[in-house]
Amino acid sequence: MTIREIRGKNGFPQIFCATPDQAGSLTQIAFAAKRHWGYPERWIQIWSPLLTISPEFIETHDTCVAYVGGEPVGFCAISVEGERASVEHLWVLPDNMGMGIGAALSRHMISRCKDLGVHVLEIESDPNAQGFYERMGAKVVGEHISEVEGQPRILPVLVMTLAH
Repeated sequence: MTIREIRGKNGFPQIFCATPDQAGSLTQIAFAAKRHWGYPERWIQIWSPLLTISPEFIETHDTCVAYVGGEPVGFCAISVEGERASVEHLWVLPDNMGMGIGAALSRHMISRCKDLGVHVLEIESDPNAQGFYERMGAKVVGEHISEVEGQPRILPVLVMTLAH
């Protein structure tokens, strides 16, 4: 994979392929971003396995990190199967939300999917991120209903059709 600068000559942000030794810092970003939405800490702990990024995950998924000022501020990861891909992670540190980093990571994922011959990008989104994905061009196609501590949790399922 190649290093790819996404936006601006000043390098804001720069996006690089993740390396397995970054698993800890990516995990910290995922936890911080999830906590930003005010979920109970009990739920964060329940979701801990989903938010924890392992070196093996990075080795087996297309994972990229966004940097601002040399510091990691967000990351994304996709899994690819043939002409379909799924967003596994897209997180931005709360202090860096609203700065275009999530959009840059999203554009990077879309570009990467196109490079890999993917035609459909699937997203099971946190409800708080649904509007973001819709602004990036995804359309709601359904929902995934689960439960956390006896409370229903409805996650929007979105799809982005990629033109080549």
